[in-house]
Order: sequence, then structure tokens, then C-alpha cells
Amino acid sequence: MKNGAIILILSFIFALSCKKERQMTDKIVSIDAPSAKKIPQELQIHGDIRIDNYYWLNNRENPEVIDYLNAENAYTKQEMKHTERFQEALFEEMKGRIKEDDTTVPYKFNGYWYITRYEKGKDYPVYVRKKETLEAPEEILFDCNEMAKDHAYFNLGRIVISPDNKLACFSVDTVSRRQYTIQIKNLETGEVYPDKILNTTGGATWANDNKTLFYTMKDEVTLRSHKIFKHRLHTSTEQDIEVYHETDETFNTFVYKTKSKKYIVIGSGSTLSSEYRFLNADTPDEDFKVFQERTSNLEYSISHYGNSFYIIANCDGATNFKLLKTSENNTEKSFWEDVIPHRDNVLLEDIEIFKDYLVVNERENGLNNLRIISWDKTEDYYLPFDSETYTAYIGNNPDFDSDILRYGFNSLTSPSAVIDYNFKTKQSEIKKEQEVLGGKFDKANYVSERIWATARDGVQVPISLVYRKGIKLDGTNPLLQYAYGSYGSTIDPSFSSIRLSLLDRGFIYAIAHIRGGEYLGRNWYEKGKLLTKKNTFYDFIDCSKHLINLKYTSSKHLYAYGGSAGGLLMGAIINMNPELYHGVIAAVPFVDVVTTMLDDSIPLTTGEYDEWGNPNQQEYYDYMKSYSPYDNIEPKHYPHMLVTTGLHDSQVQYWEPAKWVAKLRELKKDNNKLLLFIDMDSGHGGASGRFESLKEVALEYAFLLDLEGIHS
Repeated sequence: MKNGAIILILSFIFALSCKKERQMTDKIVSIDAPSAKKIPQELQIHGDIRIDNYYWLNNRENPEVIDYLNAENAYTKQEMKHTERFQEALFEEMKGRIKEDDTTVPYKFNGYWYITRYEKGKDYPVYVRKKETLEAPEEILFDCNEMAKDHAYFNLGRIVISPDNKLACFSVDTVSRRQYTIQIKNLETGEVYPDKILNTTGGATWANDNKTLFYTMKDEVTLRSHKIFKHRLHTSTEQDIEVYHETDETFNTFVYKTKSKKYIVIGSGSTLSSEYRFLNADTPDEDFKVFQERTSNLEYSISHYGNSFYIIANCDGATNFKLLKTSENNTEKSFWEDVIPHRDNVLLEDIEIFKDYLVVNERENGLNNLRIISWDKTEDYYLPFDSETYTAYIGNNPDFDSDILRYGFNSLTSPSAVIDYNFKTKQSEIKKEQEVLGGKFDKANYVSERIWATARDGVQVPISLVYRKGIKLDGTNPLLQYAYGSYGSTIDPSFSSIRLSLLDRGFIYAIAHIRGGEYLGRNWYEKGKLLTKKNTFYDFIDCSKHLINLKYTSSKHLYAYGGSAGGLLMGAIINMNPELYHGVIAAVPFVDVVTTMLDDSIPLTTGEYDEWGNPNQQEYYDYMKSYSPYDNIEPKHYPHMLVTTGLHDSQVQYWEPAKWVAKLRELKKDNNKLLLFIDMDSGHGGASGRFESLKEVALEYAFLLDLEGIHS
């Protein structure tokens, strides 16, 4: 006992000593916010001169740039150091809700059941298959944990099995620039053939001879997918034949096989027009035939069934798209016939073709509907969904002959479910519902709803909300408002077990379905792009004001989050109405709009003129400059901010957020936090490990919760 007491006292003294030493060390290494040096760069066009003092950061090969980025990371680490234990706790909490030893619902294709599984304690998936029955022995196709061992970043792209089931084409990215290397694996011997096809999109498809592979190549500078090549098995990649070159820099190209397995299809698309070519998959050495020549503002996609092609298109004024068909021999637009006509209030998003049924994915008043139509026209009905706000979607259905539709369903309060619906029996079977581990989750403890805000031009903007039951609407609740609002991309109200870490600490979570997406149809997108882009920003701000007026929150407790083009949204709203927000998180933000859109060597630039406008034309330049976050920073107060990016980001280059933060730090007139975190190993999608990305989420959540004084 005496020795134990002495040891306890000594341990206590040692702990105090260590604490004091840590405090002294922290004091010694305390650093000021980085201040990037200013090297004025004059940028001139249309008689207008912009001075960019931080243009020099646009060079990841410059050691000074790397030093500056490392200094920003060090500063962020220091400023968030007091939350490190909380971040660890949040990480473990979020990870603890996710089933580690998990498997996907098996799906059958060409005689094999395919399954993806995760093993406890491992970050990456294992891809396996079983022949004919689920009781058959497991055949491991790819163990990504083994493949990722020597890489800081790893992503296995597409796996494409040959028609005879003997070969697998697969693609790998180990840099996070979305430049995939394609290889071929012999599934009978396990041998990976030595030939490597570099700088591809990862997309490829087999012809029916099991020897010919079509794949998509990227431009090495702009990363635009611009060429389709044909590779012959057991020949050098140097002998690969270019079968298509997309020369229009505003278009990207891709290749796939129809679900019927009859045709290889090459597609080309820009924001506002499409074009397809097709070739019988049995004769891969023949020439591709144009389906319908590209026409300005004509967007279409094609599927094959029987002796016909089915086309989703916006022709003849069909703003929300309609479904048409045409014969295999007469594919030009003049031969297209209506199957499902255009409707002003219904957006036709997608179709899935089966032997006996056609499934149509539609959106009306913001909500998904799945419509079932039999080819003999004796049946036409919708699957019933009763929730006020939810997400439903067509799942993985590769088997053309199946009587089962696999679809997904979830909501802000209901975990994701994979459901099989039998066309013949009209019965649904839940094959799997997302497990939320930890024993604390009960969907009955949460409330979701949809409200409508009136925008400044009188338009009604929907907002989906979720929060814990029992919250009082008295203006004191912290609320995180999220939106994207570009490219017609719809943010559906879906479940997140990770988000529970905010909800259970009193946060309300809101999705503002602003213009620029397609939540309320194609026109909703058209009114939030090009010369109407500011509607996106105004809608978000007006939704914020509406939430404050209804006392869901107040400006002292309102937070905003957006990533990529949603990061542009964050940059715009803090320039326009910074007083509305206590804190903002901008992930991989597209904030230097004018400079980027004038640089056609940057990936994605030329293909996005139809989204943002071409600033080489003065009308678009002037409008773009009027909202570009980087160009509109002013000497005033800004909210607390956390900005994240990846050094190898191919979508939004790291220097945009780096320059933005440097200029904000120079001009802002407040003492609020301004933090920049750069993942030096990853790109646009963040870390590659299954749980590694949760560490960045833990940082973001700790940032928000710390501002609310919540530390546990």
C-alpha cells in the first residue's frame, strides 16, 4: 500500500511536470496565421485589369508553395489543437455506427453472383463472386487492402468482366487525379497481364469476342476524356487503334455496352448537347455509325431493347425530357416516335429496361417516382412512397431477363434500404437495411419535414429539414444549412449515420434545394446558370433568412456548408451577406471563377462554358466577375471559416482555395477563425480509405461544435 501511494504521488508529480512541459512547448511553438507573400500579377482582358497578388501559388512544383501550404496546415493544427481529443472521439463515434464487417446485397450477372465485402479493421473493399448459387465457393477477384498497401491514396475504378467470365479489366488511381491505369487480370490463373494503359478515365467495355477492349483516354494536360481506343488482347498497347477522337474541347467522350449486350456505344456530351455512335458488339472491327448528329441544345441518351432504341431527349421543346423510340436501322431524329410525351410538371430522369418491363424514374414536385410499364401495355403504375420527403432510385439491375427490380429507398430519418420488387407477384422484399450500430439510434427520435421559403423574386424554394424530436423553435438552435446548386445536380434528402453526431448534439440540418439543381425540374436548373447564376446565391440567402424568421435558428447559430461548386456558393454568400452566418465550411471550393474559366489548360474549363459562360466574351466576363468570390473580397467582417482542399485535386485546383484564404486573411476586418486544411495526399474526393475520410469530417464537426461551445 505504501509503495503504491508513493508510486501514485510520483505519477501525479510526473503528470503535472509533463502538463507544464506541454504547456511550455505549446507556448514556444505557437505560430501566427500564415501570411502569403504578394507578387502582383496583372491579368487583363476586355480592357479590364485585375491584379492577382497570389497568382504565384499556382505551381505545386514550387517548394515555396509547398512550404506555404504546410504552414497553413500547421496553423490549422495549432488552432484546432484543443479539439484533438474531441475529434478523436467524434471519429470513433462515427466509425462506431458503421458496420465494419459488412457486405453488399449480391447481384447476379451472366451466371455469377457478385458481392463486395468489407473486413473488420480494414479500409478497403474486397470484390468476390460465386458461380450460379450463393452457396458456391467464393472467388476473390480483387482485395483492395493488398493492392493499396504501398500507396498513400488508392482507388480501384471500374471492374469489367469479359463475356466468357474469364478476364477482368480493372483500373487504378494512386494519385487522386482521376487518371486511371487500366490492366487485365486472368481470373482463371490469377495472372495480371503486364501491359498497362495509362491516363484513362477507367471506363472500358468488352466486345463479344472476349478479345477486344474499348477504353477512354484523357488529354494529359486538361484531363478531358477525348479519345476512344481499341485494344486487342495479348498485343502491345502501342498497337492500340484510335477509333474516335472528340476534337470539340467543350465535349467529353465515353464508351459502354448496351444492357442487351448487342451494341458498343460511344457517347459524346457537353452541358447542352449530346451525340452517340454505335457498333454491333459481335463485329468490333467495323466502323461506328452516328446515331443522331449533335445539334445545339439537343440532349439525348439511348438504350436498346428488341429491334429498337429508346431515347430520352429534350427535343421539340421537351424541357423536362420525354421518352421516344426508333428502329435500329433508322436512328436519326426524324424517325423518333413518342412513347412517353413531355410533361411540364414531371422531369424524366432515367429508365431501366427489362425483358418484360420498362421502369421509368421520374421527379415531380421534387420527389422521386418509380413507374412500372409492361411492354404489352397491360400494366402502368407507380410504386407507392408515403413519406413527405425521401429519396428513391433505381439500383443495380444488370440482368436483362430478370423479373426483379432492385431499387433503393431512404429518407433523412430512415436508413438506406435495398429493396427487390417482383414484377409478377407485386411483392417487395427488403434485402438489406443499413445498420446503425452503437445501440442508440431510433428513427422515432428524429423528425423530418419540408418547408418552402419565398425568394426575393417570389419563387418558392423548398428546404428539407431533420432534427431531434422535441427541439423548441426559439432561435437558439444551431443549424447547418447545406446546398450545391449547379450542373442540374439534385441533392436529395438522404440518410446519414455520420450526421447523427450533429443532430444528437442539438443541430438542425437543412438542405436548401436551390436553383441550379433539378429538384423542381429542368427549368429549375436553367434559372440558376449562366446569366442567371446569382439566383443560386440569392435562393440560399433567402432560405437562411426564412429559417431565421421561423426561429429554427438565428445568425448567431447559423452555419453554412458547401463543396466544389457548392464552395463557390459559400464564397458568394459570405461576400453578399456575411452577417447571416456564424461559421462556414467550404470544401474544395471553386472560388477563383474568372481566372479559372479563362485558363483553358485547366481540367474541365472548356467543357463548362455552357454552365458558367465563356469569359472570353465580355458579357459573361462582366457577370462572372460580379460574383466571383475571389474577386469580390472586401475589407469587412466575415464569419468563422474552415476551408479544405487536396493538393492533387483535378476538379478544383488547390490554388483556388489557397489564394482565396490568403486574400481573405489580408483584407478581412475581424478576429474570427480562418483555417485552411490541405490534404497533401489526395484530390477532389478526399482520402481514399473507408474510414480515413471520417477524420476530415471529425475536423469539420469539431470546428462547428467548438463554435457552439460544445466539446463532448
